[in-house]
Amino acid sequence: MVQALPKHKLVTFAEFVEWYPQTGVRYELHDGVIVEMTPPVGDHEEIVGFLVGEIVTEYKRLKLPYFIPKTAFIKPPNKESGYSPDILLLNRPNLANEPLWKKESTISQSASVPLVVEVVSSNWRDDYHKKLADYEEMGIAEYWIIDYAALGGRALIGNPKQPTISIYELKDGEYQVSQFRGDDLIMSPSFPNLNLTANQIFQAGV
Repeated sequence: MVQALPKHKLVTFAEFVEWYPQTGVRYELHDGVIVEMTPPVGDHEEIVGFLVGEIVTEYKRLKLPYFIPKTAFIKPPNKESGYSPDILLLNRPNLANEPLWKKESTISQSASVPLVVEVVSSNWRDDYHKKLADYEEMGIAEYWIIDYAALGGRALIGNPKQPTISIYELKDGEYQVSQFRGDDLIMSPSFPNLNLTANQIFQAGV
């Protein structure tokens, strides 16, 4: 039997992982608070599926020791948080250095994560603010925010708002952002030959 969701109580990451129910419902831990994730819609899942295929094809072509897990957490060090990104690209050789990987499929070192991708849904503030700050602090080299429905704030994606892909690259410990819209060819530091436009991603390759 699944334990009841803790109410009005901050929990540690260890408590969160022990509690996590195997029901198909996704949860994350944000600074000790358990957050139920909004069920994804079809467009969201099509974009995730399309991108997984493109990224896997590219890292195999480059013979890189990467893989994309079905379910795994990113735990920022020294924080009671755990995030489950839409796409988490892992560097297999570094997993031997991850203390929580074998038992909890959790990573906490930037060397394990070449790339994180979030496809924006109604909780867009988490992607643009909380996760962005934590991934930057961790030293994750590349972070994509795919805002296909233009949900983010105008200060983030322009006024009038329009579908935008924001690619954050870590330089000297800080993220520098490049944004792509319409027929712009996206530029990924990890995969410079990916050869995809923003619209191809928004339309999931259609």
